[in-house]
Amino acid sequence: MTGSHETKKNEDPKNAMAIIYKRRAVRDYLPQKIDKATIRFLLDAAVHAPTAMHEEPWSFVIIQDKKILKSLSDSAKAIIQKEAQGSTSGQAKHIFDIVNEPDFNIFYNANSLIVIYSKFATQFVLADCWLAAENLMLAACAKGLGTCVIGLAVSALNTSEWKTKLDISENMTAIAPIILGFPASETPVVSRKPPKILVWK
Repeated sequence: MTGSHETKKNEDPKNAMAIIYKRRAVRDYLPQKIDKATIRFLLDAAVHAPTAMHEEPWSFVIIQDKKILKSLSDSAKAIIQKEAQGSTSGQAKHIFDIVNEPDFNIFYNANSLIVIYSKFATQFVLADCWLAAENLMLAACAKGLGTCVIGLAVSALNTSEWKTKLDISENMTAIAPIILGFPASETPVVSRKPPKILVWK
């Protein structure tokens, strides 16, 4: 009887909504390492995402080695600096100014990175992988953990150099890099605009 009650309690849509509203992009982490059991729990949540034609196109890479994370951050910064040179975009200049700081780490010193890969890169596969990413981030929030998508890492992860370093096949594409850890402080609420409805007939 208790088990049945617990199942219903966990399935309460109010609990799901609370997690959705509580989730934040966290950019400040404690040095505590995430254990393997917790990461497997999050991956299980990720693979329960919706998937077109039941393809389940996702694969995962977990990096917790600090030296690898630092090296990957440095590689990503170098690529971003090169891409931003000569750009007239205000956003590109802003990003360049951030990554140009010698001590800036694109992973905000988080000690765990989960990257969602796929051997396909069609629009529906990309959507599936991002749905899996959202599941993972919401599950992490429910566990009291912080996450943040690090788009700045994608270019570096998809170079032949880093595929070789990580022992990943050339036909795999890094889609969603997500840092994970224990938040070092409370992340403030960021307001959102109300939904923009184009048509409602």
